[in-house]
Amino acid sequence: MSQDVSVVTGANSGIGRATAIHLAQQGHRVFGTVRSTAKAEKLQAMAAAAGVDVELTELDVADDDSVRAGFAEILRQAGRVDHLVNSAGVGGNAVAEECPPSLYNDVFNVNVSGVVRCAQAVLPQMRERGSGSIVNITSIAGRIAALAQSPYVASKWALEGVSEGMAQELAPFGIRVVIIEPGVTKSAIFAKNIDVPNSTGAYDAHYRRMFQFYAAGIANSTDPFDVARVIEEAITTDEPKLRHPVSWGGEEMASRHDRIADADWLELGRIEDDDVYTERFREILGVDIRTP
Repeated sequence: MSQDVSVVTGANSGIGRATAIHLAQQGHRVFGTVRSTAKAEKLQAMAAAAGVDVELTELDVADDDSVRAGFAEILRQAGRVDHLVNSAGVGGNAVAEECPPSLYNDVFNVNVSGVVRCAQAVLPQMRERGSGSIVNITSIAGRIAALAQSPYVASKWALEGVSEGMAQELAPFGIRVVIIEPGVTKSAIFAKNIDVPNSTGAYDAHYRRMFQFYAAGIANSTDPFDVARVIEEAITTDEPKLRHPVSWGGEEMASRHDRIADADWLELGRIEDDDVYTERFREILGVDIRTP
């Protein structure tokens, strides 16, 4: 049986790096896409320590020409792609009033259009073979409108819709679509995602509570290799399912989302006292965001 060929975007950190290494450990031939191969030393060191090889491809998911060229080279080398894991992504903190439209555009270009670009690059040969899988990593923020992260939330909700549509579109061709919905996972994205506009000064509590959520999450965050194992199981199981909530907060919040009454959601937003907010958050969403 021939070796599966997997492409993992955003392979330089977090879930992408862990997935690239884990799939290589499972015997896949893995191409990890990075924006700069010169900055991939940690990925290469971790792969070497794990006794595997991850082949690097320089590619920027936000750029049409870069995606076309990168996947053309992968297909030239490997002949096909069996699994595409769309892990590349960026954060975006802002309430809607303070978020410039350009930030929405920038976040969407990576988190939504980047996924579409990469999928379009591999789907023709998957359709021709009648097999393959596309894994789109959204977020629990794609199910719950996480506070003060309007551009990020909007992009992940959009990616949920794109992914759900793709699943039905591609089912006749034998192509599996998987949605991975992480809560808080150990990743460099959080260290890079600490800026907030706060241009009006009216939303201090919103930003404070957003950071409180992530402070609690980081203290309890899930190892990205745990997510990688979920991804590997999702693309190999004989009993596939579309959505896989994972990591700290993911399963609890995903399972409760559709049961939250609109009145309870709005009431949560009106609470002024942080301690009361934290307790009500736990009651509604099942996640304790208190920190020592």
